[in-house]
Amino acid sequence: MSETIHTSVSNGTGLIVLDRPKALNSLSLDMVRAITQALLAWRDDAAVAAVVIRSSSDKAFCAGGDIRFFYEAGRSTPQGGSALVEDFFTEEYALNHLIHCYPKPYIALMDGVVMGGGMGVAQGGVRIVTDKTRMAMPEVNIGLFPDVGGSYFLSRAPGALGYYLGVTGVTIGAADALYAGLADHYAPLADRAALDALLLATPGATLPAALSAYAATHQAGDSTLAAHRDAIDRHFSAGSVPAIVASLQADGGEFAQKTLAVMATRSPLMMCVTHELIKRGAALDVAGCLRMERALVRRNFENGEVIEGVRALVIDKDNAPQWQPARLDQVTEAMVQAMFQPVWPDYAHPLRHL
Repeated sequence: MSETIHTSVSNGTGLIVLDRPKALNSLSLDMVRAITQALLAWRDDAAVAAVVIRSSSDKAFCAGGDIRFFYEAGRSTPQGGSALVEDFFTEEYALNHLIHCYPKPYIALMDGVVMGGGMGVAQGGVRIVTDKTRMAMPEVNIGLFPDVGGSYFLSRAPGALGYYLGVTGVTIGAADALYAGLADHYAPLADRAALDALLLATPGATLPAALSAYAATHQAGDSTLAAHRDAIDRHFSAGSVPAIVASLQADGGEFAQKTLAVMATRSPLMMCVTHELIKRGAALDVAGCLRMERALVRRNFENGEVIEGVRALVIDKDNAPQWQPARLDQVTEAMVQAMFQPVWPDYAHPLRHL
């Protein structure tokens, strides 16, 4: 097992603890393999009736993939074609699929930061959010796109919420996560001792029902997304990112102006790619979405947008990414569609067996 993944079995529940606190539990290939190994071992183990995954810290459940690793590995080879990067995304997406299709209850306690890859190891199960939950699919901020099944779960959010969350990459809390269908239960920190006792004492076979009964007594409060729902649906149903921007520009309200300011910092190309991704994802199952994303991530590293985004925001921290193209009006439909061109024939796709 990984030094940063701890597993145990008690009372019919398999427990996975993410323990890389200094990196906010950012997923490494080693961690992906350790989680996969545990889930495969427990899948057919009669002694395990349910699985719980959580963090050793309430600061973060999982902040995403290890983007410093992506940068170093991707930059070291022409067109970002590192074998380690290839292995990481193939195995991470296979893990995401395993979780979505897991035959036993899989429960994710999403304390603290839950972003990117953290969403990938949570969205396929029963999702518990807390007062500290800070959830996002912020990939457009680093020149990537909402992967790890984002094309599946964002495309199934109510109205245009998926387009809004994916194209802007904004962060939401517990009430908004519940409203958007990206969480199932709310657990207040003030009652954390009761939740921990429930998770420890309840047999795995009855854990989902016990969690539902527990959560029924707690309310997360008002949703900001609900308050802005009409505006979100109106603007983000416009059909394309340029049309969304035009719609927002015609709206003098504070929400529209704030949203425009956020979008001005994102990769123009990857906002457009994300819009197309979510549109396509609505017609695909989980496996189809992950296969589409797996080809797209290869194109993304070839393009180099993610390497530049990580450089600007994480490595050099100049917060001045040189996006290519630099402006939204320079992004053509041909550029977007080129990112979705198949990388492998179907029979050779690394996720063909999903």
